[in-house]
Amino acid sequence: MQTLSEWTHDWIKKVLPNTQAISLALLLALGFGLVIGLGKMLMPVFAAGVIAYLLEGIVKAGERRKLPRLAAVLVVYLLFLAFVLFLLVALLPLLYQQSMQFITQLPAWANSAQTLIMELPQRYPGFITETQLVEITATMRKDLLSWGQSMLTYSYSSLVSIITLIVYLILMPFLVFFFLKDKERILAWFIQYLPRDRHLSGKVWDEVDMQIGNYVRGKFIEVLALLIASLATFALMGLNYPLLLAVLIGLSAIIPYVGATLVTFPVVIVAFFQWGMGDEFWYLILAYSIIQALDAVVLIPLLFSEVVNLHPVAIIVAILFFGGIWGFWGVFFAIPLATLVKAVLNAWPRLGEEENGEAPEIPAAMLKGPDAWMGRQQY
Repeated sequence: MQTLSEWTHDWIKKVLPNTQAISLALLLALGFGLVIGLGKMLMPVFAAGVIAYLLEGIVKAGERRKLPRLAAVLVVYLLFLAFVLFLLVALLPLLYQQSMQFITQLPAWANSAQTLIMELPQRYPGFITETQLVEITATMRKDLLSWGQSMLTYSYSSLVSIITLIVYLILMPFLVFFFLKDKERILAWFIQYLPRDRHLSGKVWDEVDMQIGNYVRGKFIEVLALLIASLATFALMGLNYPLLLAVLIGLSAIIPYVGATLVTFPVVIVAFFQWGMGDEFWYLILAYSIIQALDAVVLIPLLFSEVVNLHPVAIIVAILFFGGIWGFWGVFFAIPLATLVKAVLNAWPRLGEEENGEAPEIPAAMLKGPDAWMGRQQY
């Protein structure tokens, strides 16, 4: 059995002369460097790339039906523009209106919650005192009002952000079209700067392309299905702010495990302050639970059964890690990035793998503990 130092020495001797491994490491470093250093500046380019990547599957489906690529691109692009126009004209104004109504309603809900909470000492005198309740409710009300005012201030004064968004909305459709139309030319231009010996990088890309492409398209279908099902349910039951809550539920699918839990709170709060603890409240909770159950039991296995083979712990760690680095977008791309890491680890050269086709031998020191790592004898 090898010691840890011998195993490490052999691994370094194997990897350092491997030009494919070095080129892969450099490509990954360059990619992450561009995202971290120029992420804000190139955000329209990255966003357009993601959208084009999402639409590429539909273009490929058109090509399989004997459509020329340019014709397939034009059809898909026009459908995409119609969808974006529908969002801007029909949904966004209504979503903004409901968001403002929701925020302005927060103080009234805070008053109602304070009234309910102040009744607790009478019902449960040994559990909490009135003095404690006054302090808690005052703090909660202050924080809630401050948050609501800051949201209103931001919504009315963020002129620069609105102008930036308008510029992005103008640039992104053009970028999406050219990414789809000239995909082969763009890839050929990029590939000419890569090393000739790039089998390892190609292996990683093939695995990532297959898994992430299916994941992104499946996630889009899941978000849309949750949004439509929730909107129809809330509208039929007469719940306030149906579009706002449905959008939140749809977007919650982007964050596995955590999103569905977090979005439950606004749904319950709105239903409670609208209906109290009456029958309508419990009917809505039942309908919402059925939607989430169908998503977990039917939709997710149907869309992702063989797409992303990641352990739940790995998914949660990826959400925490990439979310801590890039915020919302890190959470959004946590699973694709975790898939990239997994593909790199699977493709990375392993000691002894090429010689005998077997898994590399684990050093005995790793199995014995820290004393053996340091070369000390265990007794």
